[in-house]
Amino acid sequence: MSQRIQRSSPDISESNSMLPYLSQQLQRVIEKTINERYSFIENRLNFLATISSAAPFIGLFGTVLGIINSFQSIGTTGVTSLASVAPGISEALVATAAGLLAAIPALMAYNHFRNQARLLTNTMRNFGMEITNRFEWIVNGRLLGRE
Repeated sequence: MSQRIQRSSPDISESNSMLPYLSQQLQRVIEKTINERYSFIENRLNFLATISSAAPFIGLFGTVLGIINSFQSIGTTGVTSLASVAPGISEALVATAAGLLAAIPALMAYNHFRNQARLLTNTMRNFGMEITNRFEWIVNGRLLGRE
């Protein structure tokens, strides 16, 4: 049993209906919601971005400290043998490796989740456009008596 919305006057047209206003308002509400969700998702990615950009610098800082330690060892002992320089260089290499081991996976994860967030946002936008189109089709068809 289908009920139609009856026209109040025979001269109802799209221009004097509320359809354009409702459609624009629906589009704005959908876009606002999509932007809020995208901001929520993207906010979680800041942690990965910070790790991937800061970890190499922390590794570099450790490298510099290791080299400084090696030079201090040379300065205090006066010996330039491998035995006196090796501990500092070893510290430097470990610090560099630790920085890279933190940065590379974080960068890969960031890129992966960033792409997933973009795909999800595009899917939400497409869904929003489809809802708006169907809304216009239903309301336009019923108001103008064209089902």
